[in-house]
Amino acid sequence: MNRIILGDNQAIFRAGAARLLAMEDDVRIVAQCDNGARLLAAVEANRGAVILLSTGLNIDLPALLIQTKQLSSRVILITEKAEELPDHVISNLDGVISRNIAGPDLIDTIRRVSHGLRCVRHSGVTTMRAQDSVGERVRDRLTPKEMQIVALIVQGCKNKDIAAQLNTKEQVIKNYLRNIYDKTGVSDRLELALFTIHHRNLAEAAAKVGELLRKKTA
Repeated sequence: MNRIILGDNQAIFRAGAARLLAMEDDVRIVAQCDNGARLLAAVEANRGAVILLSTGLNIDLPALLIQTKQLSSRVILITEKAEELPDHVISNLDGVISRNIAGPDLIDTIRRVSHGLRCVRHSGVTTMRAQDSVGERVRDRLTPKEMQIVALIVQGCKNKDIAAQLNTKEQVIKNYLRNIYDKTGVSDRLELALFTIHHRNLAEAAAKVGELLRKKTA
């Protein structure tokens, strides 16, 4: 059984990854952590686990790697789009993936790492972009306002928070979401976040919009 510790500050991604991994018979999530203190406690309590760790958690990675090696655990780092990592950091990780990795690739990475293999997939976005015709088609159908909402959904924002950021009413956001669900073929916000994450062209567009929104509100 592959025991997984999931450490990520984005609630939607944690929920989506947990839902995906729960369908695998040989995978069990033993802890979900949204901050560094909880992650370190979970690592200490679960020797020999595979740790899925987002760079957004801002943890002391070199210190964590020393700890996990002592506990016979392995670390897969989740990186953001176009994020650069020092060679000495990559060389000490058991796996590196991008946040918009497809579900089957995520599961394959976990299984490879759990068997002692290194698996680095963070540079594969450009080579697979041409295959993502679905993501490209949906991206082109969404209006700029709808894309802003998608970007904020992926970040884990609730309707009230989205309305505040976009200077509108919560009911207006709900109306937009119904249109977005129709265009993407999903039924709720979790499925929307998963759909976005798993379609690279759409995920990249949402990431760009999300970055612009962060700069605007900073």
